[in-house]
Amino acid sequence: MHIKSDVNIKNKRATFDYTILDRYTAGIQLYGTEIKSIRDAKASLVDTYCIFQGNELWVKQMHIAPYQFGSYANHEAKRDRKLLLTRKELRKLARQTRETGKTIIPLRLFINEKGLAKMEIGLCQGKHDYDKRQSIRENDLRREMERHLL
Repeated sequence: MHIKSDVNIKNKRATFDYTILDRYTAGIQLYGTEIKSIRDAKASLVDTYCIFQGNELWVKQMHIAPYQFGSYANHEAKRDRKLLLTRKELRKLARQTRETGKTIIPLRLFINEKGLAKMEIGLCQGKHDYDKRQSIRENDLRREMERHLL
């Protein structure tokens, strides 16, 4: 059974505020009605970040709206959610964030072919203000080129 889903929730600030060095796809541990809200695209990655607690990676500040038809068992909107990665990936990410001052930022939340919620996370380095100005300049030039080609 292959399900085609158009859920693709992006963290637009991530590419502006950070340089993405490496990308990983992680599963998310969800409870109850959370998957239904994600399938309705009622989630937000604004101001989200990932941290290690013990040997586990958790996503903080991710907002999943309470399910519209949920009952008393509806979920909490901004609870911490565990990310599911292989042990090897977790060790590599933990080492890189501990040693070099890099951070892990959620980039995208989507539903895969099997109907499971997945999150694309990135190992990121923070940008300085002059890097951000350079990014804006490059985006403006790219848009101008596209305008002239059409």
